[in-house]
Amino acid sequence: MRNHKRKMIAPVVITLLFVMYYLGIAVAFCMVPEIPVIVKIAFTVVPLGLAAVMIGVFISRMKEIKGGEEDDLSKY
Repeated sequence: MRNHKRKMIAPVVITLLFVMYYLGIAVAFCMVPEIPVIVKIAFTVVPLGLAAVMIGVFISRMKEIKGGEEDDLSKY
C-alpha cells in the first residue's frame, strides 16, 4: 500500500501544476479589457477544457496505479 502512495505523488503534483497553469491562462484572458467578448470566451473555454481533460487523465491514472498497473508500456 505504501508503494502505491509513493507512485501517486508525481501524477498529483503534475496535475495540480497543469490545472493551475490552465486556470491562470483563462483568468488572464478574462482580465484583458481590450479583447472582444467572443474572443475572451473562446480563449477561456479552451484552457478550461484542457484542465478538465487533465483531471480525467489523472483519474484514470489513479485507477491504474491502484489496480497494480504502474507501467503502461507493458501493454504493448
